[in-house]
Amino acid sequence: MNGKSILITGGTGSLGKALTRRIFASFPDVKRLVIFSRDEQKQFQMEQEYPKKLYPAIRFFIGDVRDKERLVRAMHGIDYVIHAAAMKHVHLAEYNPSECIKTNIGGAENVIHACLETDVQRVVALSTDKACAPINLYGATKLTSDKLFIAANNIKGANPIRFSVVRYGNVMGSNGSVIPFFIKKRKEGFLPITDPQMTRFNISLDEGVDMVFHALEHAWGGEIFIPKIPSYKITEIAKAIAPNIEHRIVGLRPGEKIHEEMITSSDSFFTYDLGRYYTILPTTPNWNIEAFKKELNAVKVPQGFSYNSGQNTEWVDVDDLRILIKKHVDPEFEVL
Repeated sequence: MNGKSILITGGTGSLGKALTRRIFASFPDVKRLVIFSRDEQKQFQMEQEYPKKLYPAIRFFIGDVRDKERLVRAMHGIDYVIHAAAMKHVHLAEYNPSECIKTNIGGAENVIHACLETDVQRVVALSTDKACAPINLYGATKLTSDKLFIAANNIKGANPIRFSVVRYGNVMGSNGSVIPFFIKKRKEGFLPITDPQMTRFNISLDEGVDMVFHALEHAWGGEIFIPKIPSYKITEIAKAIAPNIEHRIVGLRPGEKIHEEMITSSDSFFTYDLGRYYTILPTTPNWNIEAFKKELNAVKVPQGFSYNSGQNTEWVDVDDLRILIKKHVDPEFEVL
């Protein structure tokens, strides 16, 4: 990324901040890094962390992905776009469906068309495990977004731009995720457990950043990249954070699943193992699959293969979770 100009939509969010830290640490000669988001307060706060005198490449650009003209203006001179902006809270999307659709689907369309109208070379869109076999509106909008970014490779014509997607599970310590929620909630004397059977995938912010960089570097166009990551049980999270207070069963919230999927058996016909990651290829790629397999040592997964948090082969237990919480969420974390 040295010498390149990069734009991150939703750049003031958890992943946007992690990407910013890594970009400045790993690529000191980055030409320009544009933080595009609609929250002026978060932009103001992030600007204090990255003053222009110390980080001359950074730019703060207030805008909404719902506004295509603003995106086009922001993307002039940009080489790489990382699309992280989304309305992501499941229960809020269920209650405000039209707002979720405008941001997650309309915003995706605007990002795609803005990229095609400028000189952007690579685009990576962030997805979620909830986009796989979705049962809630958030997941359905993200699946639609994924399909839009994949199909964008078919309408680019002679433009060399490449669009790809990264899909992963719950990011440890991100805004609104369960671990910081439990850490705050334990002060009330109990932890609310939706369902004792519930499982989730687990990935750190740094691993999420690694995936984005992998897609920027290696995508041929149209892939959905999926990490090989462990699962945890929601009850293990509760035991790791506060084993000595009440764990109160409160029931599933609207749109929640017991287990999350990232690859269904129907996806297996187009899924390949890349070693560190899986990738779901487009049904009609505009490049040679045999050449792709040879260059990336891609191996087709067995027919009927699926990847589910409840049937995972790798798990993190209570002790592992406590170590990860101190490392990735709160260095001063103590068990209650």
